[in-house]
Amino acid sequence: MAEVQNAIYHAGLRATMVDVADIRERYLDMEHTVACSVAEQDGHVVGFQSLKRAWPGNPYDVPEGWGIIGTHIHPDVGRTGLGRRLFATSFAAAKAAGLRHIDATIGADSPPALAYYAAMGFVPYRDSGDAIPHRFDVT
Repeated sequence: MAEVQNAIYHAGLRATMVDVADIRERYLDMEHTVACSVAEQDGHVVGFQSLKRAWPGNPYDVPEGWGIIGTHIHPDVGRTGLGRRLFATSFAAAKAAGLRHIDATIGADSPPALAYYAAMGFVPYRDSGDAIPHRFDVT
């Protein structure tokens, strides 16, 4: 998972590099995790999607109880349907967890992410500076 995010960084689509400890803390050890799904090809992780339940004071200013989603696809395998398959899993997890809305806060300078979330049915719902919060209604 760290290799995926670092490949995204090297492609100029992410601001910072990560290590395994960062991944564990942000996506695997969080008490608010609803689901974290990975996509593999030839035994290697090539993408993952994290879905968390928003908590008080979260860094995205998402209302408590909503979902917060993040999608990370290795640039070499983008536009192959991995994101759509990951979202199908996250959507099912969101329904099972009783989430009514999911937020994807996307950098305004990330056309691939903006296009992906639009294709999944997310729509902008508020202004937030350099990022564009998008909302998906689960129910």
